[in-house]
Order: sequence, then structure tokens, then C-alpha cells
Amino acid sequence: MALEAAPRETIYSSNRIVSEVEELSLTLGEGPCVDALDGGLERVPDLCAGRCLARWPVFAPAAVQAGVRAIFALPLQIGAIRLGVLDLYRGEPGDLDRGQLRDALMLADTACALLLDATEQDVPQVPGRVPEPAGLQHPEVHQATGMVSVQLGLSAALALIRLRAYAYAHERRLRDVARDVVARRLRFGHGDIAHGSQPDGHRSDGD
Repeated sequence: MALEAAPRETIYSSNRIVSEVEELSLTLGEGPCVDALDGGLERVPDLCAGRCLARWPVFAPAAVQAGVRAIFALPLQIGAIRLGVLDLYRGEPGDLDRGQLRDALMLADTACALLLDATEQDVPQVPGRVPEPAGLQHPEVHQATGMVSVQLGLSAALALIRLRAYAYAHERRLRDVARDVVARRLRFGHGDIAHGSQPDGHRSDGD
């Protein structure tokens, strides 16, 4: 489940694979879940279909490699108010039948009510299933976006794009790059990328 925010927030994921695909969507800034934030319901019964590969050329193959073949992204919306997106994943290709789609839409309505009414302490705990840490538990992405915005004199939206581009180019997770920016191990310059030391053997030169 993702909240509409800049940057986008994942507030709950049900398992490791889902968390990984949500992280891919966050880092790459593309995929059905991203499109559903600005559009409507996204039903993708097979990510290997040609139209999916053309529409999401980076995200689709990466999601398939992670173990996901079908995605259904349902906007969480009440009237003109958009709260976020509920993402449903399937390991095998296949569409939702009429009954499954009806149930999914009811679940999205329930999620809207919970987001409007519940506090963090109200989130139910499912026996045997632990929510993946994500979203609001990683505020460094917000902090790094603000810092890069100041460093480059860009809007927050463009600063986030630069962070995502760097993370993708260096095959790193967005949150890890953000931690380096917040810790001042990485600084973005107008020449393009940052200077400073980085973990795991990564280095980048300044202007």
C-alpha cells in the first residue's frame, strides 16, 4: 500500500518480494503503481506482455525477475481526494475475475477508511505475518530530497528524479543513496553527481 506523497511512501508490504518490488517502483519512478497514483485502476495480468515491456521498460523485467508476473493497482480515492494506491501482486500471470475484482475494490474502500480513521497504533497485527519496514520509517528520502533541492537549486520533484537516477545508475537502493546524502557522504553538484566517500567501494568525483 502506498501513500500519494513526494516522494511516494510505502506504508505496508506483506512480504519480502512485495517489499522489493515496491522499492523498485520507488527507485525507478515507473510501473503500474506509479501510474495509478495519477490515473485510474491499472490491471496488468502479465508483465511479460509486449505492451508492458514497452510501457515500463526498466520496471517490468526487474519485477518479473523479483518474482512478480501480475500487478493490480487500485487507487485509494474518496471523491476528488486521492490518498494513495493499493497494490496487489501475483506470482503467476492471470487477470482478476469479476468476483476477485469486486473483492479487491471493497478492500480498497476499507483501506481508505482505515487511512482516514486509524493512527499508527490502530494498524492490525496479522498472526504469523510481520509488516515489512518501509515508507514513513525511512524519512531520509524526504530529507535527502530537500538537501539535493538546495544543493542544485531544483524543485523537490526534480531533486527526487536526480536521486532516483543516481540510485539506478549505481545499482543501489534509493533509501541507501538517501542515507549517504543525509550523512553528507554524498553531495550533488551542478556538474552532475556528487563528491564524497561512499560505502561498498562506490566513489564519485566532484565538479
